[in-house]
Amino acid sequence: MGEGKQGAMVVEMPNSINQNPITQLQNKFKELETNFKGWLSKQSIAVEAVVVTATSGLQGAAIGGFMGTLTQDVSSSLPTPPPAANLNPQAMASFQQAQALAGGPLVQARNFAVMTGANAGISCVLKRIRGKEDVQSSMAAAFGSGALFSLVSGMGGPNPVPNALTSGIFFALVQGGLFELGRKFSQPPAEDTHYVRTRSLLSSLGLQNYEKNFKKGLLTDTTLPLLTDSALRDVRIPPGPRLLILDCIQRDPELRKRRG
Repeated sequence: MGEGKQGAMVVEMPNSINQNPITQLQNKFKELETNFKGWLSKQSIAVEAVVVTATSGLQGAAIGGFMGTLTQDVSSSLPTPPPAANLNPQAMASFQQAQALAGGPLVQARNFAVMTGANAGISCVLKRIRGKEDVQSSMAAAFGSGALFSLVSGMGGPNPVPNALTSGIFFALVQGGLFELGRKFSQPPAEDTHYVRTRSLLSSLGLQNYEKNFKKGLLTDTTLPLLTDSALRDVRIPPGPRLLILDCIQRDPELRKRRG
């Protein structure tokens, strides 16, 4: 009777209760993000561009506002020339550029909102039109965001249009370089065709950790039928794995035939 009562009290807890609250929050956020992206992909190109530009602009404004708090002290230390100051255009341009780079939270929030929003919006439109995201689209978006950033921030000085073009070109070149660098490092390493059969054999035996030993000893797929205990010992493979490898080769009809 006691055992029955004790057994009845055993209740299986749902996985959601046992999960870490932070993990639950992350899963919920990912689910919302996936649903939002799915909804956005079904909208027209104009709606998607507006939403992407707005959300990216808000993120940029938050980043710019935070950075503005860090540079606020620098901005307040800059001298303010009187309205009738007789400054040459070059000196005034330098002063305006310094103000743009060291503005307060609101100034930097505006600048970063324009830069990130324009970049995301242009990228979104080009991706929908061209059907792909490549270095050309990335550079075009960076050019537009750089030019608008120069115009809005006041960094252009007395020649806003030429400086906007220069800033756009600079942003495009930097973004293009970063895009190619990221693509290079994100690509998986090319599979070594000389070790395809060897890798498969070792994986089937759970000995994939010894692949580096094979490569160090130049024991490629072509040498599999010729392997001996002595050869495996020379590349520092322990006795147990050596026996498993040789036994697997012996039982493989194709390798046994090539071994003669």
